[in-house]
Amino acid sequence: MRSVQLLSGAMLGALLLSGCAGTAPNGQPEPGMPGALEFISPVPEPIRVGYAGEDPADVARYLLASGAQGAALSPDGETLAIRWSITGAPQLWTLPALGGQPQQRTFGNGITFFAWSPDGRSLLYGADNDGNEQESYYALSLAEMSERRVLRSVEGGFRQFGDFTADGGQIAYSSTERNGLDFDIYLASFATGASRLVYEGKYAFQVQAVSPDGARLLLSEAVGEDSDNLYLLDAASGERTTVSMPEPRANHTGGGIAWSADGLSIYLSTNKDREFAALVRYDLATGTFTDLFSVDADVENVRLCGSAGSFLVWTTNESGVSRLHARSMPSGEMIPAPQLDEGVFSLNCTGQSNRLAIVIDGYDTPGDVIVWDLGTRAVTRAFESNLAGLAKNRLVKPQSVKMMARDGVELQGLLYLPDAGSNAGGGLPPVVFDVHGGPTAQSRPSFDGTAQYLADRGIAVFQPNVRGSTGFGRTFVTLDDREKRLDSVRDLIDMLGALKAAGQVDTSRAAVLGGSYGGYMVNAVLAEYPDAFRAGVSLYGVADWITALEVASPALKASDLIEYGDINDPEWRTFYAVNSPIRNADKIRVPVLYSHGAMDPRIDIAETEVMVRALRANGIEAPFIRIPDEGHGWRKLSNRLFYFRRQAEFLEAQLAKQEP
Repeated sequence: MRSVQLLSGAMLGALLLSGCAGTAPNGQPEPGMPGALEFISPVPEPIRVGYAGEDPADVARYLLASGAQGAALSPDGETLAIRWSITGAPQLWTLPALGGQPQQRTFGNGITFFAWSPDGRSLLYGADNDGNEQESYYALSLAEMSERRVLRSVEGGFRQFGDFTADGGQIAYSSTERNGLDFDIYLASFATGASRLVYEGKYAFQVQAVSPDGARLLLSEAVGEDSDNLYLLDAASGERTTVSMPEPRANHTGGGIAWSADGLSIYLSTNKDREFAALVRYDLATGTFTDLFSVDADVENVRLCGSAGSFLVWTTNESGVSRLHARSMPSGEMIPAPQLDEGVFSLNCTGQSNRLAIVIDGYDTPGDVIVWDLGTRAVTRAFESNLAGLAKNRLVKPQSVKMMARDGVELQGLLYLPDAGSNAGGGLPPVVFDVHGGPTAQSRPSFDGTAQYLADRGIAVFQPNVRGSTGFGRTFVTLDDREKRLDSVRDLIDMLGALKAAGQVDTSRAAVLGGSYGGYMVNAVLAEYPDAFRAGVSLYGVADWITALEVASPALKASDLIEYGDINDPEWRTFYAVNSPIRNADKIRVPVLYSHGAMDPRIDIAETEVMVRALRANGIEAPFIRIPDEGHGWRKLSNRLFYFRRQAEFLEAQLAKQEP
């Protein structure tokens, strides 16, 4: 076997900058362009879902299963807006709050976010160009069924919507349009789009909420992937005052923020001075935090509902599963929560209605919406997700599995085990490790069509939460920072060993899969531990941290400094010159399926291209799917169908039992 040359910085830079130049749309090299990278590009193909009772159904049926990917009640609580991808792209839909026929309100490539105007007459939404994350903002009038552009996209201008002012006259947002790097704070007229810069930021500043009188903006400043500082900004003068800038760092915005109706208090969750995020109240007059609720789990989804904030609601993340809590503010008494399907919840309510919208994303529920009236306690299933004919009793409930790493750190993951009917061949099933991105994210028991498909094909799926994942305390999330990066890669090997010892899966037939940071983990573990897995699947992952950190999108720059170190510092350039997957690519000995969206603003497609070139030069099978009209992930159904069929075929072929 030939060994790939260890690339110098200059040689690697040339490879990364070359991209796909000289490559025709069909993936074949253009005449006169030697060495151009061949790839597979999606083409339209039939859905072929198979019959509902077919065993198993085509992967398309699992991809067609869909539900609400977010919900928001109109200010009066009478109308529900949802983001739904039933037509093949994420679009905006509305329906009566207590149930009824959904009406599609947007068309085209899909939306990125949405929010009600304070008067309830319009919806603001964002849309970008094929996943490039450079948004334009639009206003949709429901009464007139008319649409107008509020803000045009700006090249290099990444935006993050913050909030409306209470009178609906202005929107507050952050944007990099001044210099292409730093997120500044803007206020724009909702009627005309005329905007003004109110604060020049540095790296990642974001508007979290606007005070009820519109005079102050609550800002966050990213400090690593998992933490932030909080500030108050005077909208007129641009003067900034500090709310919380703790040392060690802490998170204040991951669990939602609610400004009291009188403007005197802010309700939020924070892990400041503790392991898990607690529910707290910040008093603006005294500048003090008061604890309201805490357990050994993170508080999430903090919301104030009803007139004058009559009800305070929140959830707790308990081993990945959401638990709902509610309190009457006048009496201070807890309100018994209704019995809900198990899953991951998101909450939405308004200051004019007692209704609370709860989106439930569970292993067998792709996004139902429950409306709970906090006053009458009435519970209504306003929107039911579509399982595309899949039998609910065939969907596998993942098991929560805990295990110890070799250095004593407790790890956790979710294991989808095929049932006896799916594991027709008998014996232990093969297993696919599906590693989440982030790295500060968490594998939780939400609906996962591809995991369910593999389980129905007799392949177990394990979704690990290695060190650095959220949901397990503030200390745990820091255990992969900077020089400890490869400790999280090693966790995958320790978890594989624990599964082997448990005897539930055949670890000699194991593959590793992941997207974004998970794609990096695939590249890294195959290079560092070449004998552990039989195959890999890397979606839009990092090959070289030096180039990846140099060209990272502005939204990631600030967090990268804490998570990975300053790439302009010689210490970290030296570290990643050794500890990046491309530097050890000659050790990879198994087939790897690669894919990347050409419009990806977060991880440049060159990161995938250089890995494909390195493996192919080494005689290793490395098919490459390049999707021209996607960014950091696949939004469009046509691309999802094409890609996940190839992924399923690749995994099934690589994990098949080998004849003696």
